[in-house]
Amino acid sequence: MAVMKDMFKGKKITVMGLGLLGRGVGDTKFLAEQGAKEIIVTDLKTENDLKESVKQLEKYENIRFILGEHRLEDFKNRDFILKSADVPLDSVYIKEARENGVKVEMSTSLFAKFFEGTIVGITGTRGKTTVSYLIDHVLRTSGRKSFLGGNIQGVSTLAHLPESSIDEIAVLELDSWQLQGFGEGKISPHISVFTTFMPDHLNYYKNDLNAYMSDKANIFRFQKGGDFLILGEKVVRLIGTSFGLSNIKSKIITASPHDIPKDWDIKIPGEHNLYNIACATESLKALGISDDEIKEGVESFAGVPGRLEILGEKDGVKIYNDTTATTPDATLVGLRALTNTPNTILIFGGNDKGIDSSKLISEMASRVKSIVLLPGTGTDKVLPKLINENINLEKADSMEGAVKKAKELSNSGDIVLLSPGFASFGLFKNEYDRGDQYKKHVAEWLRE
Repeated sequence: MAVMKDMFKGKKITVMGLGLLGRGVGDTKFLAEQGAKEIIVTDLKTENDLKESVKQLEKYENIRFILGEHRLEDFKNRDFILKSADVPLDSVYIKEARENGVKVEMSTSLFAKFFEGTIVGITGTRGKTTVSYLIDHVLRTSGRKSFLGGNIQGVSTLAHLPESSIDEIAVLELDSWQLQGFGEGKISPHISVFTTFMPDHLNYYKNDLNAYMSDKANIFRFQKGGDFLILGEKVVRLIGTSFGLSNIKSKIITASPHDIPKDWDIKIPGEHNLYNIACATESLKALGISDDEIKEGVESFAGVPGRLEILGEKDGVKIYNDTTATTPDATLVGLRALTNTPNTILIFGGNDKGIDSSKLISEMASRVKSIVLLPGTGTDKVLPKLINENINLEKADSMEGAVKKAKELSNSGDIVLLSPGFASFGLFKNEYDRGDQYKKHVAEWLRE
């Protein structure tokens, strides 16, 4: 790791985007402790917005904060910029850095440059989190050394470098934004998994689906002959049409849920999770994990928090948390997994991401008896269509109010499901905050 130390020691670095999830804090701590000469942390959020994050970094004398704004002067005469994942593609500040010959890095791809073990990268519009957690779970239950990083709440992947080792497997959940860094660095994981592809983040990509796909494709674009690419069967044709399978250098394996043995005792519900298990299974086989070890790990896997997570049952009402369903398609998948009758009180709504919701709305009447609407631009957009469906609609201006409404509307045999179908920003800090608030008020209900 001597090369890594030279990369950061004595350097002047601008960290663009501190955030509230913990990754930015962890990255900045790591850079400070590696001996960076001067770190400027800049974020459009104010000091008050970021007070919890700032407090964790106050002891470092080589860090200073520029909050509530970005300044062009902080993007020149630097050794490099560490930009957060959601920085706009057309950022004038990143343009300023490039025009001044300043290198632009991203946390997870920077980790990948220095990590000496095997990297498994997982992307896809849906399923990547479950597949990542499942791979990590099976590796750990089979006695392998595994690190789960990338797009994981509160985890600074970069900060793991000093304690990593060559015999470790890094399982990295990679969204399209993080994969921009892999594209810049012209690197791809040793084993890459591409689960699904559907419209998402169109507000960020300005309705350019090809740009979204291009970022995703960095997961396999730079693979070598000895690498593996696991494709969920739903994306094989799309990848072949867009890139030509013969042009991909790695070994391509198709993952199909039909290959999952019928006698496995699987705890996570839904056809979509059989698909996720298939993607994970093929990845684990590529890593040399035996069929028996995979079966044992899959059968003991209870799922991921915030993804069809069952919180409990009260008076015959089952209560689920699916806060990470931030698209209409994700909400539809959750509804299909839980029920085929109109017995669900759905807590739904949030901020628009520019994604068509017509398929979800067309199926709602057959699965949902009441909808509790959270405020947001997405809610406003679909409300006229929902009014035309034979579904009871209620409104709530907070998560506390939404849970209270759901409780009043539910009867024995019903399901209460938070599956918003839209982004969380505005009413909540992020989807995790939304889920945490939901769990808090559900816990109060369960204790009654």
